[in-house]
Amino acid sequence: MFDTMTLTKAGGALCGSLLIFLLGAWAAEIIYHVGDDHGGHGEEHAQGYVIEVETEEVEVVEEEEVDVEVLMASASAEDGEGLWRNCRSCHALEPGVNGTGPSLYGVVGRSVGTEEGFGYSGALVAVADTWTEENLFYFIENPKGWAPGTAMNYNGLRSATDRADLIAYLDSVDD
Repeated sequence: MFDTMTLTKAGGALCGSLLIFLLGAWAAEIIYHVGDDHGGHGEEHAQGYVIEVETEEVEVVEEEEVDVEVLMASASAEDGEGLWRNCRSCHALEPGVNGTGPSLYGVVGRSVGTEEGFGYSGALVAVADTWTEENLFYFIENPKGWAPGTAMNYNGLRSATDRADLIAYLDSVDD
């Protein structure tokens, strides 16, 4: 079948092919690689031309501290009723009626995670004990940021006055 000479020729052909492949890769690296010690021009000249772009300095606006008590004193329950439409797809205002989220009847002042018949994720209980106006205010702004791990998928209500109005409405619904 095969003699020693045939195996030697096949091995030599394989080694020769590998050597040619490696030499080709080495030559391509020298020719095409830019930015190292092989004679390239460096990273700043890697492109054929550079497009100059004027940049504007972005002014960083710090968020001012919101006084929740002052906002709640001027909150409008009537305006909050219009904002309720964002919540009613998952929550109800009737006592004991749970949807995707728990009933919000009597939520202001209620202990966190105690609505009967609703299975909470547990993340809320770790953050607060009672749904005070301030806790609701910051929770409604960014639920996942205020209580990481909560199952609530709402992105949040960014306007501080809208949040205060909504809380005033929720507080006015119950006795």
